[in-house]
Amino acid sequence: MSFTLAIVGRPNVGKSTLFNRLVGKRLALVDDQPGVTRDLREGQGRLGDLRFVVIDSAGLEMADDDSLQGRMRRLTERAVDEADICLFVVDARAGVTAADEYFADILRRRARHVILAANKAEGRAGESGALEAYALGLGEPLRLSAEHGEGMDDLYRALVPLSEQVEAERPAPIEPATDVDIPEQEAESGEGAEDWRPSEARPLQLAVIGRPNAGKSTLINKIIGEDRLLTGPEAGITRDSISVKTEFMSTPMRIFDTAGMRKRAKVTDKVEKLSVADGLRAVRFAEVVVVLLDVAIPFEQQDLRIADFAETEGRAVVVAANKWDLEDDKPHKLNELRANFERLLPQLKGAPLVTVSARTGKGLDRLHAAILKAHEVWNRRISTARLNRWLEAMTESHPPPAPGGRRIRLRYMTQVKTRPPAFIVKATHTDKLPDSYQRYLVNGLRSDFDMPGTPIRLFFRDQGLDNPYRAKANKISQSGALSKHKNRQRPKGE
Repeated sequence: MSFTLAIVGRPNVGKSTLFNRLVGKRLALVDDQPGVTRDLREGQGRLGDLRFVVIDSAGLEMADDDSLQGRMRRLTERAVDEADICLFVVDARAGVTAADEYFADILRRRARHVILAANKAEGRAGESGALEAYALGLGEPLRLSAEHGEGMDDLYRALVPLSEQVEAERPAPIEPATDVDIPEQEAESGEGAEDWRPSEARPLQLAVIGRPNAGKSTLINKIIGEDRLLTGPEAGITRDSISVKTEFMSTPMRIFDTAGMRKRAKVTDKVEKLSVADGLRAVRFAEVVVVLLDVAIPFEQQDLRIADFAETEGRAVVVAANKWDLEDDKPHKLNELRANFERLLPQLKGAPLVTVSARTGKGLDRLHAAILKAHEVWNRRISTARLNRWLEAMTESHPPPAPGGRRIRLRYMTQVKTRPPAFIVKATHTDKLPDSYQRYLVNGLRSDFDMPGTPIRLFFRDQGLDNPYRAKANKISQSGALSKHKNRQRPKGE
């Protein structure tokens, strides 16, 4: 049994706190100031034996349609139209306001099923406000405290009959959109690499990051084909890291829209700090990261920091230059972008650089191909035999230095991880190996095994008794010695 529950109400009545309580995680940003939530955030809710999709919405405000608050209200109204059940939350301590009465009237006309909840009703301070809620004409209000978890059993009893009614009204079962969590250990170790290709059960995890107003939300809306995320000319609209499950040109993906990241010195607002931290967390759990640039002012210092962060976290990176439709001299600009990319981001040498227009959708096919290529390289495995043949050729072509007359010998190499590819080289005097020679090997891996752009981790270990060839060599040596001994002991004529 499953259904969709949309939590709606005025700003700062505790919707996001209740959302976090139902999903069992701190997914939504919570703060004392009103208007923190701006987009629609989905999660997998659990209450007793009920499993459902829960939607946290922006606070309903009476504002002009063209204003930011008006666009937020329209997004919330769309959630009301699409949800099976609406949970209308009022603040029991503030009492019923004129805005509550206005939005209650909207819900009576537009929502299929409505449950009224008076939040912050713990103690005597919330008694009068909970009684006032009867006047809204939406039935008996549930007295809740989302912060302390009070009243969840009453909410469960209210949801059960409505969920059964929703199930009976639904002509065919609908699979809800659910979060697909990738355990951090699995993402880092590359276990189960055989089934890394995106599927419905395990969609490709894609994060879109960049400076404010680069067009991240507009790009994702164009990919999914609907105005799912809040957009507008104002910078910094997105605050939560919002995830959307979709199919991008037949490839199952979960796409994370993140808050715009400004220079740390400029981030003074508490909510903005939380938003950036939420975006960084989305990068850590992504597989591919699209760094979105504004083609008019690309590769500013903050863009470089954002791209470097994604590489440091070991994620496959695709750089996309947005607003390409506004560029006049496209060939010259493209050459300039590529030259600056190679010069300013050498650690991402060979990473895909594509041009797109989030407004018109042009270039999305190139972006899709670049994402799949980066994801495939990020999951690539190379056999130990191939690596050691390659290592031998590389050392013959350019031998390691001999500091103090002591030759550094690179004896053995193997891949120990994917996502990103990581290799161990067994060698002598590893502490004397210069960084330039390590870069020589990394660049060789990129070019000879077709791994452009992806982060490569190369570790050097001192050659010791754990040489994987030593045991095999000893076994062969002992076998040969035993054979010679038997031949010497065998009498002539036998």
